[in-house]
Amino acid sequence: MEKGGCDRSGVGPCRSKAIRGQRRAVGREEPGRAGWSGSYREDGSVGLGTEVFPMTCLELEVNRWAEAQFGSCQLADQRRTRRAVKVATQFATDPSGSTTRQTESWRSCKAVYRLMDNKDVTFRALAEPHWKQTRAQTSGHFLLLGDTTTLDFGAHRNVEGLSPVGDGRGRGFLLHSSLMVNAEGEEIAGLAGQTIYHRKPRPEGETSRQRLNRDRESKIWGEVIELVGAAPQGVTFTHVFDRGADNFEVYCRLVLSQTGWVVRAAQLKRRVDTPGGERQRLDHYLGSLPVSGTYELSVPANRDQPGRTAKVEVRFGCVVVPAPRDCGKFVRQCGIVTITMGVVEVREIRPPAGVKPLRWVLLTSLAVGSFDDAWQVIGYYEKRPLIEEFHKALKTGCRLESRQYRKSHRLEAVTGMLSVLAVRLLQLKSVARVDPQRPAEAVVPKRWLTMMRCLQRGRHRKLSTVREFYHAIARLGGWLGRKHDGEPGWITLWRGFDKFILIMRGADANRSKCG
Repeated sequence: MEKGGCDRSGVGPCRSKAIRGQRRAVGREEPGRAGWSGSYREDGSVGLGTEVFPMTCLELEVNRWAEAQFGSCQLADQRRTRRAVKVATQFATDPSGSTTRQTESWRSCKAVYRLMDNKDVTFRALAEPHWKQTRAQTSGHFLLLGDTTTLDFGAHRNVEGLSPVGDGRGRGFLLHSSLMVNAEGEEIAGLAGQTIYHRKPRPEGETSRQRLNRDRESKIWGEVIELVGAAPQGVTFTHVFDRGADNFEVYCRLVLSQTGWVVRAAQLKRRVDTPGGERQRLDHYLGSLPVSGTYELSVPANRDQPGRTAKVEVRFGCVVVPAPRDCGKFVRQCGIVTITMGVVEVREIRPPAGVKPLRWVLLTSLAVGSFDDAWQVIGYYEKRPLIEEFHKALKTGCRLESRQYRKSHRLEAVTGMLSVLAVRLLQLKSVARVDPQRPAEAVVPKRWLTMMRCLQRGRHRKLSTVREFYHAIARLGGWLGRKHDGEPGWITLWRGFDKFILIMRGADANRSKCG
């Protein structure tokens, strides 16, 4: 995604004042709803298609949350599973704390170290039950926001089993995640799948053909696509990726999994077949398309550019992407030779002097025959920064890279547990935005509401809706709630929850001792 382009919540670009222009279809019948329903033809080509779309709820009580997320982990011994639930409860009570601070005793701390050191307690064993719960939807349309982040545990720490990361001087591994989000809103369902990858040095004298045939870093996109698999009956999955996924092998895996996609193109000079039967460069084809509409985009300031309201043009069309001449073993074996895709371009017009104009080119399995269709595709891509918020929750909120474990497999196991916890931190923010007027009693434990009302003063003691309860939590975390303040972010909410849970622990301890 371009640097910049955030709305008031800091989640994604803010669209406003949509100025609808001419709505011109590109040689296609009126399309249906989003998702995959394309055709996989006998000649190895793939055609476009059409397709449709409810929700999950955050468990606020940390004990019940830990049991729901880790109570079904298969760790070869039921006692380990019970310990994993207890450790998850301790981690959730103080996400950013060190292991010693989270456990509060040497005995409990040693139990955590023994758990994470066990060969049966792996990254996948801890996280997979959560992935399965997330994917087990019964209806709805969900976006699968995929991206890779680098976990660097430091160049000078002696940690067994880590690999080079960054410029080669750091030590860690790559984590690729697929975050499931409701397509019609911002509700976060959870993680649909993840994988860890350790970088390997490139063999000396390796040819380009040898590089295509060996396992490469780009394989992690395909691994997670296959792990997520096809959507359940009555559910639609649409993967949303940035430029790192603009690879024909990735598209082949998406086709075979029968899921939809929206991918930002990186290879604008690739040659494609146009509806007119010509083969030309993608950027040349985009230049020949008419403008279907314009809208304004709020772009915040950063170190490279000032804040501004950018006016952008929207174009859309249809292309057939052929398999590259030099491709890997998977592409040659799967038999797909062409894939038909919709293409949507968002391009800034008249940017300020010295500022690089905003430009997105989005390739999609969704049928794009009108400005409304293009607008929907853009809206799906604008949710992609939520995966970056997840990475921030994992690294900053849970302080994963600061964990002082001395073996890679221990850090991988901790990563599995903290990934699920990072989703919880994100959900704290989104749950009040999805249905802010929902009665607080329907979501928040009764004793929590009673305690929170005791902590509030004046008009803030009402707490009749979910939004009012979350604002009360945010005030404990330092949110002032002035007229010009925006909605609280997940870090502020987590700080408030951290303080509130400590208050509840004190109240429970007092009740158990004093009756």
